[in-house]
Amino acid sequence: MESVITRHKHELKRRTLTVRDSIRLTPHMIRITLEDESLADFSSLGADDHVKLFFDTGAETPLAREYTPRAFDPEARTLVLDFAIHQAGPATAWAERAAPGDTLNIGGPRGSAVIAPVFDWYLLIGDETALPAIGRRIEELPEGVTAITLVAVPGPGDEQSFESAAAQQAHWLHRPVSQAHEANDLLAAARALTLPEGRGFVWIAAEAQVARALKQHFLTERQHPSHCLKAAGYWVKGDAGQSDKALD
Repeated sequence: MESVITRHKHELKRRTLTVRDSIRLTPHMIRITLEDESLADFSSLGADDHVKLFFDTGAETPLAREYTPRAFDPEARTLVLDFAIHQAGPATAWAERAAPGDTLNIGGPRGSAVIAPVFDWYLLIGDETALPAIGRRIEELPEGVTAITLVAVPGPGDEQSFESAAAQQAHWLHRPVSQAHEANDLLAAARALTLPEGRGFVWIAAEAQVARALKQHFLTERQHPSHCLKAAGYWVKGDAGQSDKALD
């Protein structure tokens, strides 16, 4: 079995960044641009990389949460993070009140998983928490490939559009945030998809049980090659600080 994912390790580094600006991108997404000279050597090679954000809650050790580097510019010394206003927690609370001049401690990325550019199409499935990685991936894809997206969000106002050289086919589902842990709608929509000919890569990120159900659909019902699929539980219902990246 050929390997289509190359893993890269990065020097683990902590940085204290300053908020440059904050905008309400959609009703359930806040985009925050951070800046600092220490970002001159920031590296993130994979669209679904994660940095750790550290929040002081008065406990002995700060709480850590993982977020995707939505965009970064080492020359401008900026990093963009998108916060899905989803489960209540320290990251959501910080993002909702963040203002220019505020600071945020981050660490990483510890590593990157880079997908080899050997595919004709990419199917990207997720919920609002996966949109930063999905958006970044689409924007980085080259001409001549197709990006198919299937994303569940609370409503039409939460849909996003992305600039890309790749062809795009976007499918959106609307459901309340309270139903984001339910797999049935996304699973039914995935079953209804007609995928292109050629070689494809399937990427999935959502609540852990939802991601697990979708992964099984593609592996068992569609017989999609396991080495051409990557799935992660970006969050776990009932625990804002938990994730299940391996879906073991």
